[in-house]
Amino acid sequence: MKATTFALIAGALYLALGLLGLVPATLVPPPRDAPPTAFASLYGYLLGLFPVNVLHSALHIGVGFWGLCAWRRKCSAVAFARALAALFAALALLGTLPGANTLFGMMPIHGNDVWLHGATALAAFYFGWRARATPRERRRNVPDRRRHDVPVARERRLGLSDRRESFV
Repeated sequence: MKATTFALIAGALYLALGLLGLVPATLVPPPRDAPPTAFASLYGYLLGLFPVNVLHSALHIGVGFWGLCAWRRKCSAVAFARALAALFAALALLGTLPGANTLFGMMPIHGNDVWLHGATALAAFYFGWRARATPRERRRNVPDRRRHDVPVARERRLGLSDRRESFV
């Protein structure tokens, strides 16, 4: 699998998770012992598993669109994977710390989000550093514009195949 395929899968997954986080029917109210957040708008557990709120869903939607743009080669898929690895590794690490597991009151990144972000960071790390970041990921293929000299099959005037011979 190439980095562009990873960008498609990660982009579609996180776009779907972000959009589902904005649908109130897919959210389960958080338990009483859940850490409080400053942004309580649409705060709940997505499908009963992942704690989300509006900012967390917006982050997922942004990552999803970025992944789809990398798949369409509007930006580099390798750079997307490298940045995703760094971002989600930081989110997974912060989700394990008791004081920072709500990203300082902004968005919940605790519970099952830790392993989701960690697994995404590992996959993005693999696809980001597996290949070198080169300018070969272009939006379109440019054909070779140089002219190639091919020998002439039969010269009309003199009956020879090569025009560069001297005739005396």
